[in-house]
Amino acid sequence: MFTGIIKEVGQIAHIQPAASGRALVISAPQVSADAAEGDSIAVSGVCLTVTSVSPPTFEAFAGAETCARTTLGSISIGAVVNLEPALRPTEALGGHIVQGHVDGVGHLLDSAPEGETIRMRFSAPPELIADMVVRGSVAVDGVSLTITGLGPDWFAVAIIPFTWENTNLRLLRPGDAVNIETDIIAKYVRRFIQAQTAEPRLTEEFLRQHGYLD
Repeated sequence: MFTGIIKEVGQIAHIQPAASGRALVISAPQVSADAAEGDSIAVSGVCLTVTSVSPPTFEAFAGAETCARTTLGSISIGAVVNLEPALRPTEALGGHIVQGHVDGVGHLLDSAPEGETIRMRFSAPPELIADMVVRGSVAVDGVSLTITGLGPDWFAVAIIPFTWENTNLRLLRPGDAVNIETDIIAKYVRRFIQAQTAEPRLTEEFLRQHGYLD
């Protein structure tokens, strides 16, 4: 589990393609110094398992499914990525509950200064928008953010100066793709409501068809 609080901004140093995915070597002096084989690290919001460590780099493998569903399938050498090691039980939950399971890919639509913050607007599939609420949480490339605006196929967030300076969000340009993970609590609530409002299976007609009623 993660919190969406980025520990370090790293860089893709090498990519080794494979039939079942891609091995990514990531340059990250701080994160690699504390990493060990088998650890989970969120790479721009995607939970990956560390396969080897050689400070200042570590290697992680992105499988074919991960490559198909996230930006890691098209990421290139030199790309800047947000990094967050898995949350330890003794650490504070500084952002919100982030699983590192990306729900979909969106794109930056536009950004502009808004007071002391930067307002960024991203496109997103409607099924992801359904799990968002204004002042709720969303993870964009692994960064825990608060939603400030919503449309039928877009959402907006306000980036504070610290987040702007310490993540890869400042490097995004309109059209750039990002990984999006919606709030897990919203997903459970939607699923619960759907189950409650679904057509009941045990009906009078069902009982009659199966001989329980005349």
